[in-house]
Amino acid sequence: MTTYAALLRGINVGGSKKVPMAELRTLLEGLGHTGVRTYLQSGNATFTSDHGDEESLAAELSGALEKRFGFRVDVLVRDHAYLQAVLDACPFPAAELEAKQLHVTYFSAPVGPERFASVDQAAFLPEEFRLGDRCLYLYAPEGLGRSKLAEILSRPRLVKDIIATSRNWNTVVKLTEMTAG
Repeated sequence: MTTYAALLRGINVGGSKKVPMAELRTLLEGLGHTGVRTYLQSGNATFTSDHGDEESLAAELSGALEKRFGFRVDVLVRDHAYLQAVLDACPFPAAELEAKQLHVTYFSAPVGPERFASVDQAAFLPEEFRLGDRCLYLYAPEGLGRSKLAEILSRPRLVKDIIATSRNWNTVVKLTEMTAG
């Protein structure tokens, strides 16, 4: 049995794509997963499963969400080992920063630096980003809502052909803890 985190992209934002967390838990249990828990209202769930891999579990959940709610939801599923590795590899001094200043964008596939080569990082200082294993770490001192760099990094041409969903550092830490078992 492996414990996973499901990261749903773009739900419960601004009154659209509403997915109540109680219904998400019921849906995951209906798919045969155990130990289902949710965190916040922004599409974070953990569960234990003995079937499938991350990609097939994400596709299964995405399909079930579309069938139940009538709209498509992009889903990433990651196991504890991956989440712990992302936490451990943070290139910024997380312990010294407020959680609102540090974010991780998880990607559905590996992303090379060439994808972001057109972004002039110096133009956005003191904001910075660094690539990791299927993720991007973003340091935004004024928070994500005021980040000009976050706006640039989320442009469709930069995240074309991949699923990308972001979480603040508190959520990154909490999901790692919740999947630790």
